[in-house]
Amino acid sequence: MRQRNKPWAKEKLNQYPQYVIAAPEQNKGRWHEAFEKKQPLHIEIGTGKGRFITGMAKANPDINYIGIELQDSVIVTALDKIIEDELTNIKLMNVNAADLAEFFEKGEVDRVYLNFSDPWPKTRHAKRRLTYKTFLKNYENILVKNGEIHFKTDNQGLFEFSLMSFSEYGLLLKDVSLDLHNSGFEGNIMTEYEEKFSSRGNRIYRCEVQYR
Repeated sequence: MRQRNKPWAKEKLNQYPQYVIAAPEQNKGRWHEAFEKKQPLHIEIGTGKGRFITGMAKANPDINYIGIELQDSVIVTALDKIIEDELTNIKLMNVNAADLAEFFEKGEVDRVYLNFSDPWPKTRHAKRRLTYKTFLKNYENILVKNGEIHFKTDNQGLFEFSLMSFSEYGLLLKDVSLDLHNSGFEGNIMTEYEEKFSSRGNRIYRCEVQYR
């Protein structure tokens, strides 16, 4: 979906260094120092407007969160949510997630969230999908042993591709839901896209996988 450009967004992001990490590579290996408390660290790749990551931070004060989003005109809305709720266990990074190894040490992240990622439906674009094997390697390089990926999408094709990719990579499928909102799953926090798609009657797919 095309997002409206906000030429002032970058400047606003720079005004809140307590929430938006301008040079995240400088925190590599010592992210616990960037937060008030040393706690497990979960990251979301493709944070968008931040509804999910801020909701998670409010619901789980004993976990630290980092939302990663490349588009400054989008992530600035996530910043607004953090400011409004005065959250102290969440940071934002306005960077390309392809560079994760530059920002995190091995074993520094406990969980990765992938929510409603771009499906890149054309076969020739498969390598761009965030569940492609090269991305799975990137996550492995920063996750703790037995670290997890939690994945949600409304795109059946992407979900099927992802299950196959996870399996071929050797990940353990822990929980797979073909219809999340009718599964009885408790504690689900919706993203903006999730609310939009589910209101149209779209089925939401979810899975949890673990590295071994």
